[in-house]
Amino acid sequence: MNRLSVLMVACILATLAWVGFLPTARAAEPNAGPSVASLEQRVQDLEAYVNNGPRVDDAQSKIAAPGPGHNGFMMICAALVLFMTLPGLALFYGGLVRSKNVLSVMAQCMGIAGLVTLLWWAFGYSITFATGNPVLGGLDYAFLKGVGSAPNTAYSGWVSQSTFSMYQLMFAIITPALIVGAIAERVKFSALVLFMTGWMLIVYFPLAHMIWGADGLMNGVWNAKASIKSIDFAGGTVVHMSSGWSALLFALIVGKRKGFGREAFMPHSLVVTMIGTGMLWVGWYGFNAGSAVAGDGIASQAFMTTTIAAAVAGMSWAGIEWATRGKPTVLGFCSGIVGGLVVVTPATGFITANGAVLIGVLAGAVPFVACTKLKSWFGYDDALDTFGVHAVGGTLGAFLTGILATPEANPNLLLNLKDIVGQTLWVEQLKAMGVTLVLALIGTALLGFGLKYTIGLRPSLEDEEVGLDATDHGESAYHMS
Repeated sequence: MNRLSVLMVACILATLAWVGFLPTARAAEPNAGPSVASLEQRVQDLEAYVNNGPRVDDAQSKIAAPGPGHNGFMMICAALVLFMTLPGLALFYGGLVRSKNVLSVMAQCMGIAGLVTLLWWAFGYSITFATGNPVLGGLDYAFLKGVGSAPNTAYSGWVSQSTFSMYQLMFAIITPALIVGAIAERVKFSALVLFMTGWMLIVYFPLAHMIWGADGLMNGVWNAKASIKSIDFAGGTVVHMSSGWSALLFALIVGKRKGFGREAFMPHSLVVTMIGTGMLWVGWYGFNAGSAVAGDGIASQAFMTTTIAAAVAGMSWAGIEWATRGKPTVLGFCSGIVGGLVVVTPATGFITANGAVLIGVLAGAVPFVACTKLKSWFGYDDALDTFGVHAVGGTLGAFLTGILATPEANPNLLLNLKDIVGQTLWVEQLKAMGVTLVLALIGTALLGFGLKYTIGLRPSLEDEEVGLDATDHGESAYHMS
């Protein structure tokens, strides 16, 4: 071996010793962990990190911190989910209302973001994800006590609990914001804030714990003791069913907009709505792929199926319009894309590409009927079709998940569900859908009627005629001079 080769080998060995792969006499770094870990154990740590597997014995691990790749991926995903609400949903809804109410919709989205963040900090995260009972978590993490850089291994071995908590906060923000679409243009801001506060306490926090909590009643994938062995990858029941069905009942309690059925309520800017749709689609990758809680192969599967379902559903909805009405519309493409994203959400990390295509076709067709036919048949005023897209789409998606989920896409289905996946999993899905429906409707009824007969839900008819931008917020979206 020549001198150059010897020098290269020496440099490589020195580098390995510096990063911790070889034992050295160098003083231990702070928080580097015990020095008794063998090379084999360190390699196991690295393999577990790369494959998003469970850590080796924490007492032996040289990796005390979260895995930087997975942690960084989840911070980006959290930002993408917030991007869905602000500005995505705000623009999507804002373009669909009349110009005199566009700021009110945006203010409601921003107000919900602030309100839910405070609730999440105080106790929402804790009663959703701390260990408790099958229905509700405890208060171990109240005021985010102890929620720091170390992972909560009940949910991920490689993502900081602080990152995980903020990621889940973004789900908690967008879910009640979806309800805004059904009651747009006719609810006082003060009443909405009180309603959403109660709704998070009665509906969202318990439901999210039951579906996603480590000891949750309906967490079939990860809780071997779950009474209802259902699955929900990214929020078909927790997000879309709960908000969509609550939105319908809340709209019925509030009543119809002034002039509904006699006046045309045309979207004031489909350009704004289309921009919001694009932002929702982009943000939805954080919503769905991020629900793997790692930048791993399952996240990649969710990324692929999300893309396919959204694109196919947009074509499906617009194609039906083309066949039945002679023209495909931009609003049809937008509605179909969002419908596809909604329906695939509970299934996205559990299905193959072929399953995503089927979901896309149905996601364009079924919500189309709900939005264009069902609403006119029954005469309810679901202003921006929250029920037609999110309730109907979320319900459809939750059921199809039980039919289409396969270990080929996600081997975790074999942990606790190997006896029912591909067989009777759809029955468990029906049970979870029933619990979601009952909880959402009871909670909404209590809050809606309680506020209606105390402080009142609606502005005066005169204020409604002027528009909520001016009466609730003292502003105007557009100044035409």
